[in-house]
Amino acid sequence: MRNIALSVMTLFILTACSQKQEPQIIAPEGYQLVWHDEFNEGTTLGADWIHEVKPSGWVNHELQNYVDGEYNGQRVTELSDGKLKIHCFKDGDKIYSGRVYAHRNEGWLYGYFEASIKLPTGLGTWPAFWMMPVKGEGRWPVCGEIDIMEEVGFHPDYVHSTIHCEDYNHVKGTQRGESKLYPTAEGAFHTYACEWTPEQLQFFVDGELLFTFQNEGNGHSSWPYHYAFYPILNLAFGGDWGGQQGVDESALPLTMEVDYIRVFQKK
Repeated sequence: MRNIALSVMTLFILTACSQKQEPQIIAPEGYQLVWHDEFNEGTTLGADWIHEVKPSGWVNHELQNYVDGEYNGQRVTELSDGKLKIHCFKDGDKIYSGRVYAHRNEGWLYGYFEASIKLPTGLGTWPAFWMMPVKGEGRWPVCGEIDIMEEVGFHPDYVHSTIHCEDYNHVKGTQRGESKLYPTAEGAFHTYACEWTPEQLQFFVDGELLFTFQNEGNGHSSWPYHYAFYPILNLAFGGDWGGQQGVDESALPLTMEVDYIRVFQKK
């Protein structure tokens, strides 16, 4: 009888696991889900994703080396507990981290882009959820950039949403954006989103509007947001902004966690 009972219990567990349900996803009004990753399957990112591979100093004088998946037996990205975990760690005298692109070669033109993210803590951290054009016109910033969420460790829990284009960028001192304190951004999950239409870009934290950038109708120099962009998730360390007030390498290893990423477009 004991063996039969164990067999029944085993069958019940296997059946329950095989019938694992996707979470109920509620689309914003007027939108429908076109792509998502809930990070519930497997231990590594699927075919929708590409890892960046670049050495330290490649951009913004950042300290991390971006590698593809694993270095010296340590993974920069992994799936566990239903989350994407982007790890930043030191091995020898080098720092490694992950930067990943979703649908790099196709992207989406317009939509509602959303991710649930828990940010790490530490001086020098620079996590981000942002977007770049698949085939932009001109070099940065002319091609455009959409920063849905950025945060730096020396200014903990302040979330920044910004845009970059030819007319409005930090090089000229004309960058457009907003920031606000969200006391548990480091250490707790929050939802970061951008609604992108031909008329405007709106940025939200937990459903609260943080920043609006309007299409002024002045052409590409102020509105390069007329072609497809793709989402990016990364954890940088140091650099022009992240390292502005120094870095604390003793804080390594660090992890940025992503519960899900979703893309909706109008019906």
